[in-house]
Amino acid sequence: MKYTAFTLLAAVAAASPRNPLSAVNLVARQQAGEACPIGYCTQNGGTTGGAGGETVTVIDVASLVAAAEQEGPLTIIVSGAISGSAKIRVGANKTIYGETGSSLTGVGLYIRRTSNVIVRNMKIAKVPASNGDAIGIDGSSNVWVDHCDLSGDLSMGKDDYDGLVDISHGSEWVTVSNTYFHDHWKASLIGHSDSNAAEDRGSLHVTYASNHFYNTYSRAPLVRFGTVNIVNTFWDSLLSSGVNCRMGAQVLIQSSAFRNSSRNAVFFADSQETGYAVLDDVDLGGSQNTAPAGTLTASALPYASIQPLGSAAVASTIPGTAGQKL
Repeated sequence: MKYTAFTLLAAVAAASPRNPLSAVNLVARQQAGEACPIGYCTQNGGTTGGAGGETVTVIDVASLVAAAEQEGPLTIIVSGAISGSAKIRVGANKTIYGETGSSLTGVGLYIRRTSNVIVRNMKIAKVPASNGDAIGIDGSSNVWVDHCDLSGDLSMGKDDYDGLVDISHGSEWVTVSNTYFHDHWKASLIGHSDSNAAEDRGSLHVTYASNHFYNTYSRAPLVRFGTVNIVNTFWDSLLSSGVNCRMGAQVLIQSSAFRNSSRNAVFFADSQETGYAVLDDVDLGGSQNTAPAGTLTASALPYASIQPLGSAAVASTIPGTAGQKL
């Protein structure tokens, strides 16, 4: 069944005890129209999500599924606390934007073999591995994840949940910015397997900008094959490891800092082929960089330079800006 914007909004209005066009909702609608302004998702024509389409508000899993799978451009405002068990396939030309105070629990977003998707201001927690990652980006291009709060539960087994943001199968032109990764075993990876070189080598161009990793065990991120720029990022209280550079990956880390973290801040492990890293103004906070030196430089990046905060300012700035704070 195809849901029109009018049908979805009418259904929400009938089901909700409050007017979905509240002040909070109107602010969300205004902010949801922004295109990706930084990093690799500005390439390949840019990333605009649901721009040019209608806007709907959803308040439960069923209406979110219907909207995310609808054809054509659409902006989807997530309202309220939504709990359930689902792996929601997100179609092309979509923006999914969380109202202030909204959340998804147990529900993952799956961006597979599609393009031009924006996920902003979403709080997603405790997605079981059977429902995939909190946000899974698989064989897709031009994706922007921004101002999200993503977490799991370290009291659970490390395989009970999968990743918070996993980027795989030759995905391209992705930016992850202003996002809070916390309380999780396996935070984020780029490239899912050492044996996937045919698809991944030469792809997986990803920017991580102004993110906060706190109390995560590993994969902050793990990078295979990709070309990755990490800038203005704060890692705090990492339990086991930080940036794992593998399978020829080239990683440039700028204007970032580690604090209260394990020995392996930037390193190589667990593959037959190493990856490489270049560090520019990175405060390791007593941890170590043991990854071989790479060749990726700021001048080689195809997008406008991201203003560095400076490693000394990251710890006092990023915790206040990363997460569901729009």
